[in-house]
Amino acid sequence: MNEENKELTLLLAEDDAGHALLVQECFKRAGVHNPILRFKDGQETWDFLSGPEAAIETGKSYLLLLDIRMPRMDGLEVLRRVKADQRLKSIPVIMLTTTDDPKEVNLSYELGCNNYLTKPVEFDKFAEVIKRLGLFLMVVKVSRIKAE
Repeated sequence: MNEENKELTLLLAEDDAGHALLVQECFKRAGVHNPILRFKDGQETWDFLSGPEAAIETGKSYLLLLDIRMPRMDGLEVLRRVKADQRLKSIPVIMLTTTDDPKEVNLSYELGCNNYLTKPVEFDKFAEVIKRLGLFLMVVKVSRIKAE
């Protein structure tokens, strides 16, 4: 793994507890042992990133795995806000969702997502998607959050 990415924190915005556990387990099996913070909806994700009690840290690296269909604030709105924010826009965002609607795929890329992955229904295929994502993390360089 890229040495800098060993300190990378994965932010998982996923309202389905089963999917979240599956993602975490598949990352472990793929040899990715980075910390994973899970958020149950878009608003919780946004509050962590930029709310009044934001917990995101200057000098740390993050990667956001974002579901589209979530309560309170959907993933597209979180993506829109992240990419519009000077401090946050360098965070890579990977859409990890069940929908493969071409309109939502295109909109996600227009809003600035770095990759769009559809969650397969079958466990083996899902595990393969996460494994490929783990390989991506081994080679990509992720920027650190800068001070405001």
